[in-house]
Amino acid sequence: MLTASQVLAENNFGDTRTGGLAGPMGLFLILVLATATILLIRNMNARLRRLPDRFPQQTQPTDPTRAEGAVVDPTDGTGARDSSTPAPNGHQQHRNG
Repeated sequence: MLTASQVLAENNFGDTRTGGLAGPMGLFLILVLATATILLIRNMNARLRRLPDRFPQQTQPTDPTRAEGAVVDPTDGTGARDSSTPAPNGHQQHRNG
């Protein structure tokens, strides 16, 4: 009859498989993931090459419910300065308090 100390002392945490399949299976999974990554990168590069260098300018929407405002191109270097109320400067902040 086994006692509690004999059951706890038994080493079942090591390699209990006789075939040792973990190494080849890990290699197989790494190769599959590497192949999938390479194919995805090639597909993305092919799609990016087909894109035009520049897209045509988009026109303003003709929705009458939207407020009329200037459309600012963030790539033109001027920045977004189309706000109707300017941000408070240092001397304006003290008047608000």
